[in-house]
Amino acid sequence: MKGETWFRAQSLRVFYERVEALKGISIEVESGAIVALIGANGAGKSTTLRAISGLIGVASGEIFFEGRRIDGLSPQEIVRTGIAHVPEGRRVFPYMTVKENLMMGAFRRKDREGIQGDLEGVFEHFPVLKERRSQSAGSLSGGEQQMLAIGRALMSKPRLLLLDEPSLGLAPLMVREVGRVISDINQRKVGIILVEQNAQMALRLAHKGYVLETGSIALQGKASELIDNEHVRKAYLGG
Repeated sequence: MKGETWFRAQSLRVFYERVEALKGISIEVESGAIVALIGANGAGKSTTLRAISGLIGVASGEIFFEGRRIDGLSPQEIVRTGIAHVPEGRRVFPYMTVKENLMMGAFRRKDREGIQGDLEGVFEHFPVLKERRSQSAGSLSGGEQQMLAIGRALMSKPRLLLLDEPSLGLAPLMVREVGRVISDINQRKVGIILVEQNAQMALRLAHKGYVLETGSIALQGKASELIDNEHVRKAYLGG
């Protein structure tokens, strides 16, 4: 663990029409930590991130970040609190250049020198984006688009980064690169909530993990302990 509790979602319930997608879950992130959410498709992992970032409404429960209650805020207001969300599927702007996509992440910022410094920082994380900064985002490979989506989120200067399936559909070499980048971002004092089908990678990167099953938390604990848990190994780590 990295420090005191700094993000907390408590007793969250979320519905899609009449279907209860989250059934009163609670998660905590300690300052500067990586927390992994693992589980099968439909378990509620992406819904949890969408609730945190304000993309869907919460029927009941509370969300606190750095001592401030944020449930009920708009997505734009939540970004301003220091939370950035990289959704599943990358969702870059395909007809805009790589640099234009990155600058969209900083559209609410006014500190020009800071923005330029963070742009150079993104290019340090992802040298290929610097090489291709004038290309259209739609011309990039899937792995490069994932790097661009993460870089765009970093341009908002987040203190908490929500990553939804960053390795999905990527080649094994690119999966390892994404894992390296996540670790590097975290070492720069950015907390991360990581949703991943690749449970092995997620738990090896994380400090703490939660196992979601049909909208509820089935297990939670230190990531190193969950890796050795018999149920987790059989259900999510291939035995």
